Amino acid sequence: MKQTMPWKAIALATGLSLSAATMAQQAPWPVKPIRLVVGGPAGGNADSLARLLADGMQKQLGKPVIVESKPGAAGVLAVNDLLANGKDAHTFLLIQGGIVSETPLAYKVSYQPFKDLKPLAQLSRNGLVLIANKDFPASNLQQLADYGKKQSDGLDFASYATGMRGHTSGMLLGQLLNIKMKHLGYKGSPPALSDLMGGHVPLMMDGLTTALPLIKAGKVKPLAVNYPTRMVQLPDVPTFKELGYPQLSEVSWFGVWSRPDIPADVQARVREIALQYFKQPQIEARLRDMGMEPGTDATPEALMSELQKAYQRQQALLKSIDYQPQ
Repeated sequence: MKQTMPWKAIALATGLSLSAATMAQQAPWPVKPIRLVVGGPAGGNADSLARLLADGMQKQLGKPVIVESKPGAAGVLAVNDLLANGKDAHTFLLIQGGIVSETPLAYKVSYQPFKDLKPLAQLSRNGLVLIANKDFPASNLQQLADYGKKQSDGLDFASYATGMRGHTSGMLLGQLLNIKMKHLGYKGSPPALSDLMGGHVPLMMDGLTTALPLIKAGKVKPLAVNYPTRMVQLPDVPTFKELGYPQLSEVSWFGVWSRPDIPADVQARVREIALQYFKQPQIEARLRDMGMEPGTDATPEALMSELQKAYQRQQALLKSIDYQPQ
């Protein structure tokens, strides 16, 4: 004889199942350890920022926050990790804004930069600095322009990555000064800086965070800063804007990112924690020691709008030098 479950029992079981599902949906976030994926090597700037943020999140949320470095492929590996694992709102990304405005133009990527990623909060800001070998004959931009015009073969300059802003800023500088600049692309700042100090390349556009220790040690000399204002760490070094070249006045920044489809309240909570923690005086001092400035409280929408404009500028510069994505 076939047995059937009484309708009351079915209703009770269904009710319990629905109740359990509802409770699961309403479970307070986070329900497990959080991952902060870093688009850079362990010990680098992004990693250091991620560890600061992890400390703040752990204190506020009472859950472990695990920092995982995913270096390589100009940050694409870290992005892929976020896209694969971030839908449950327990994986976030810490990386520079260039992952949206530069990397997709320099390299062939599978993600859609303005659709697949969302910046939740800007943590720090920094700029590029034009540095020279300590024995280079020019010590300011005018002297560089005069010297460069006498070099029929042009001037070599290094950058930390082909197709990125360190590359295009140097090419734009050549256009503005009417001198020939020849690019030498490296895989990261350390090998480029080593060749700069060794006299194998005379000039480089580098981030202040990696250049600052060598500037302080007198191993390289700064000529001008690619940033809207003078940098606190280099108060005597003029900006390109001051020198009559406002085209070289860009801001780079690190932020915490998520997939755009995670719950809005989780996005807001992560943003709130990040902004509050990074506004503490001791954290701001730490950022300046690293060669950065504190971030702003710009909204995710404002950050993305800024990145779209930066994308368009970078796209135009790469087109002007006939650059093809690698």
